[in-house]
Order: sequence, then C-alpha cells, then structure tokens
Amino acid sequence: MLTDIEIAQRAVLLPIGAIAAKLGIPDEAIEPYGRTKAKISLDWLAGLAGRQDGRLVLVSAISPTPAGEGKTTTVVGLGDALNRIGKKAAICLREPSLGPVFGMKGGAAGGGYAQVVPMEDINLHFTGDFNAIGVANNLLAALIDNHVHHGNDLGIDVRRITWKRVVDMNDRALREITVAMGGPGNGYPRQDGFDIVVASEVMAIFCLAESLADLRTRLGNIVVGYTRDQKPVRASDLAAHGAMTALLRDAIKPNLVQTLENNPALIHGGPFGNIAHGCNSVIATKAGLKLADYVVTEAGFGADLGAEKFIDIKCRKSGLRPDVVVLVATVRALKFHGGVAVDDLTRENLPAVEKGVANLERHLINVRANYGLPCVVAINHFATDTDAEIALLQRKMAHHDAPVIVARHWAEGGAGAEDLARAVVATIERVPADFRFVYDDADTLWDKINKVAKTIYGASEVTADSKVRTRIRQLQADGYGHYPVCVAKTQYSFSTDPLLRGAPSGHVVNVREVRLAAGAEFVVMVCGDVMTMPGLPKVPSAAKIDVMPDGRIVGLF
Repeated sequence: MLTDIEIAQRAVLLPIGAIAAKLGIPDEAIEPYGRTKAKISLDWLAGLAGRQDGRLVLVSAISPTPAGEGKTTTVVGLGDALNRIGKKAAICLREPSLGPVFGMKGGAAGGGYAQVVPMEDINLHFTGDFNAIGVANNLLAALIDNHVHHGNDLGIDVRRITWKRVVDMNDRALREITVAMGGPGNGYPRQDGFDIVVASEVMAIFCLAESLADLRTRLGNIVVGYTRDQKPVRASDLAAHGAMTALLRDAIKPNLVQTLENNPALIHGGPFGNIAHGCNSVIATKAGLKLADYVVTEAGFGADLGAEKFIDIKCRKSGLRPDVVVLVATVRALKFHGGVAVDDLTRENLPAVEKGVANLERHLINVRANYGLPCVVAINHFATDTDAEIALLQRKMAHHDAPVIVARHWAEGGAGAEDLARAVVATIERVPADFRFVYDDADTLWDKINKVAKTIYGASEVTADSKVRTRIRQLQADGYGHYPVCVAKTQYSFSTDPLLRGAPSGHVVNVREVRLAAGAEFVVMVCGDVMTMPGLPKVPSAAKIDVMPDGRIVGLF
C-alpha cells in the first residue's frame, strides 16, 4: 500500500494557471510561487463584489480520537466528488502548522487519494505565510521591550506585558522563560514565554480580516499590556501596526493549489481549533464563494469546538452562513468513544459502536437544534469496518432524519464520495437552514461562556476563581462585553477532561484564565489544561522524515 506522500509524489499536477482558469481567474490576477502554487490578487478579488455567492458546505466532525476521523480528507474528497457530479466546486482549507507536522498530529493536506498538492510544500514552508505571521508577532514583542529600554514613555508596567513571542514549532522549553538577561544593555529582565504561531492573535486577526486596511486596523487594536494604573497599551501606541502590516502584505493574499484530481483549492491561514477559532481565512472563504457554485470548508476539531467557533466567531464577524454541515465520523472512532482501547479498534465490536454513537448524536443535535443547520453524516470508511458495524450505525442514526452516507474517498478519491456529494446537494435543496448563534451579542461574557458550556458541551456548571471572575467583570466594564467568547479547551471531549469519552453530561467547566484579543475582537476563555505551546511526543514524527539523495522527501505521512 502506498503512503500518502508516495501517492502525492505520483500525481500529475497541472500548471497553476490552468487551475486558476477553472475558476475564471486570469493570469494577470495570480502571482505564481513556482509552477503549482500561486497567490490571488486582492484587487482582482475586490472586483467580484457584485457576484452572487455560491453554497457554503461546512465540514465538522465528532470529538477527535487517536484513531483519526479524516475531516480534511473528507473536505478534499467531497470537493472532488462535487466536481465529478457536474458542480463547479472549490475547497477552502487551513495551512498546516509545523508543530503538529513534526509532532504527532500530522499535516493538513488530506490523505490517501483525497489530498491537496504539492503535499510536501503545503505541509512544510508553503508560501511563507506562517513565517510572515511569526515575524510580525515577534516584531511587536521586540518593539515593546525596546520601548521600555529607551525610557518607557508610555509607562508600560513590565509585570503586566501580555504579549508573547511565537515560534512555529512544539517546544515546551519555551513556555516560560526569562528575557533581557546580561546587564542593562540588554533591557529589563522579566518573565516571558512563547506560544506556537497558530496560537498568536496575529494569526486570528489574519484569518478574520477582510482587507489589507482591515488587517492594519485590527493589528493596531492589539492590547499588548497595561500601564501601572492599568490603562491598556495597544500596538498602535507603539506605532507597530504599519510595519506589521507591511510584513503581512503578501501573506494576506489567498493561496491557490489543487487536489490530486486537479480541482481548485484555496489554502490560507490556520489558527488552532482548540485555542483560537480554527478556521481558514475569511478572505479565502469569501473568494471561493464568488468563484465557485459550491465551497467546501472545514472548522477545527469536533463540532463542539470547530463548528461553534465557525458560527459564533467567523460567521458573526463576516456575515458568512453555511448551507449545510457535513459531520464526519468513523466506525473505529465511535468504538473508541464506546470504551475500546486503541489497539483493539480494528476488531468488530457492535456494543462499542452502539455506545459510541452517543458522541455522534450529541454533535448532530448541536448542529441541527442549536446551530439551526441541516446536516449530513459522512462515515469515512476504513478497510477494517464490517458490514454489521456500518448497518448498526445507520440504524441507530435513522430517526434523526439526516442522511448517513458511507464515503470511500480515502481509497477511491472523488469517485468514492459521489453519494456523499449528491446527499449534500439534495439536503441543501430540500432543507432550508434556520441559522442561529448559540448566544447573542448583548449577552454578558459570563452568560456567553455559560451558554456554550451548558448548551453545547452538556455541562451543568461553569466555575472560575475570584481573580478570573474579576477579570471577566473588568473586561465587561471596559466595553468588551459585546465580543464573542473563544473557548480554549481540550478537543478530545465535550468536557475539559480529555479522558472523558462519549457524550458526558453534568460535568463542570472551569475557566482558569481569560485573555483579551482586542484585534481579533474576541475574549479567550482558557479552560482545563489546554496549552498554547504544545510539546513533542516521545517519538515525534520528525524522527521519520528524511530526504533521499535525489532530493525526494520521505516519511512525511
């Protein structure tokens, strides 16, 4: 059996101009990065404002498991399948972070015969967007310390600097550090730390901005710390936002690549789904809707995190509205939620499937009842799935009035997802969306986190210590109460305990920290033990990646 990278390396890619032509993009509107990648001109895209939008398909999933669900793979397979059945379709994905690529999660280019290519480029440096985001973030960090060193006219309290440096790598040693050691010439020593690039507010801003001017304004609104009398200090106070925008001028243009079946794919931006809002850029999604009749996109992790943030943050800010949600599950992931150990997931186990269905049902109910969206369930097929397991799953889901479609795109490409594509089109035409947010803008920040936790997670209570509650009340009083909340928690469970599988109810969600993202315009509620700088596993994926004498990369999934 060929590996993902071997399949990708055998693909016959079209010149990027030919892919652009499929979307009606002229040569003068693309900026090629080699033969198979390009950026699309923002000025040209702005000229499409009067065009009617296509249909937006949001792909989400059940709660992630070590078995994998294949959400990105399903986006690619569904996009290819829609084109196969005669629809003009494009896909919109996030760019991979090097942390997971070299860590344990893997890349974000799909898998099997449902991939975006050039796979190695996309999973590694791509067009340099993440580097630009990291440099812009760290320029702001350098300007903060430089301002303090040269007299601190703004009166920044070095104990209240909230802006961290970033690096696009899992590096636990950088979580907590001390900077400016070595004497007066190196500045004022203080405690600091690093986040991973995808957790940076610059990344969140990058993916929510709708133009270069909007990007600049949002960057200027970043609150980097506070003065001794607790007045906020913004990036604009340091005159940082202009240079930061200059660093991001080219990165903000969406990237165009292709699938294995030579269909167009826009891959742009990538905030973490369990820390930030976990969606590709608004610019790319809106561009796709102007250029294609169907756009398939994804949101990070399960529907409790990804779909909720897609709706309550991305849709709220941008005006985007999904027409349907595709909820991805696998038989083996459901067995994991039913209590089966990872090593035993390939064995038939009907009781475990039946028990694990509760996780899928909770997500489906959220999508339909709480987000008000039609839903199609996609069973991403694995060779070890048995007919009895699939039949049981379909029986258990029959009363929900949502199509449950077995899709074989990993093994068969777009041809294996044609039934899924037809079900998606039919559902859009048959079932109108009754789109709704989980909470209202006018709700308080505390009410918002309570509504998400109780309505979506099934929690009985939200708790926080007095320091956190005081911080929430202060943000409310300072005029940030209308912002949406961005809940940072484990992706592995509806609860904040990653070991609590299935569909737990009655659990307690504790908010341990609150962070203001004034440029991105949301308030981050950090719950449980989630970290903004992951670590590498004992045997990281990096140990398997190498380059052959002919320059060919191996081991990259």
